[in-house]
Amino acid sequence: MAAEEPTGRNTGQDYDERGAVPVLGYAVIAGTYTAACGAFVMLARRRGVVLPERVPPWDVALLGVATYKTARLLTKDKITSFLRAPFSRRSQDTTAGEVADEPRGRGLRLAMGDLVTCPFCAASWTATGLMGTYVLAPRAARLIGAGFGAMAVADWMQYAWAWTQRNAEG
Repeated sequence: MAAEEPTGRNTGQDYDERGAVPVLGYAVIAGTYTAACGAFVMLARRRGVVLPERVPPWDVALLGVATYKTARLLTKDKITSFLRAPFSRRSQDTTAGEVADEPRGRGLRLAMGDLVTCPFCAASWTATGLMGTYVLAPRAARLIGAGFGAMAVADWMQYAWAWTQRNAEG
């Protein structure tokens, strides 16, 4: 097997056998994320915000549950499909008001489709937003986290109720 000549530019075409991985699109998204984090740090410094010395475990748990719910809401909820529609196509309705969408397009559009259809991918963005709110306004972040946390608990209770009903019926 002969070695390929480097082109000096990574287009991602040789990243996988099909050439379908939008490496440059991912780079744009990662760059945007990094720039947004940098802008936030500069804004916080300019405003004289002092970072917390530590984050209590209960705040980590609260923001963790809120991150789970916000990522799921963004990537799977029927109501937020208008946000995903430019970058994805509905592949099926699933349970509990959720849908499965598939990324579409090429390049940056496909990369965005990957981001907005994957709850694990979107979680880093939603966690960053929640943590930014926590740094600037901890009480507001706790309130927002409590709201999304309550939604996550309600989801699990709905599943528990449905399971109980199925088992009671036989």
